[in-house]
Amino acid sequence: MAALLTKINACTLCQADLPLAPKPILQASSQARILIAGQAPGVKTHHKGIPFDDASGERLRTWLNVTREQFYDPALFAIVPMGFCFPGSIEKNAKKQGDKPPRPECAATWHQALLALMPQIELIVILGQYAIDYHLPRESSVAINLTSPLTKPQTTHINVSSSAKAKTIPKLKPITVTQACAQWQQYWPKYLVLPHPSPRNNLWLKLHPEFERDMLPRLRMRIASLLNLQPH
Repeated sequence: MAALLTKINACTLCQADLPLAPKPILQASSQARILIAGQAPGVKTHHKGIPFDDASGERLRTWLNVTREQFYDPALFAIVPMGFCFPGSIEKNAKKQGDKPPRPECAATWHQALLALMPQIELIVILGQYAIDYHLPRESSVAINLTSPLTKPQTTHINVSSSAKAKTIPKLKPITVTQACAQWQQYWPKYLVLPHPSPRNNLWLKLHPEFERDMLPRLRMRIASLLNLQPH
């Protein structure tokens, strides 16, 4: 793991496409039991060099019911976003409209190797659409249950030519955060999708009181059990 992290921290694969110098930000250990899978560092995180060291991080730690020291202990929590470096901001009419998507090079180059070196992971906490698309299972019984009225997926079709005839391959529409939270028990206890803990999601939290009522108590119990933590 130490050798892999050294390579990641020296990575410059997408340097030409980044607005700032490459600065991979993640936390990983072969002993970690829980993986926090997010999107990509924001510009403030880039300058601080510490993931979730802001109001969003405080809320996330409250949701998990862990201390700051526990959260930043790599033997307990791995923090592996889909993109390790700040990808830049989206600007329209000279105003920032949020961050760009995570650079795809990170997942393609590093994620499989990182996950292979973290065999103790028993819970993956997923934040954001790109992390949902990468981590959340879409096969077998989970995919079948997506046909409920609340979460019925729409499909697109890709025509693939072959020497015999064209074949049609169905492709499931991505699951949204709201859909994944509504059917969280389908993925439990290995995966749990959370809304981003940003204050910008206060309205979502108000519209979905079942999140704090039903999901968070189960999440806190599982984390305490996995990490053998005492209540604080």
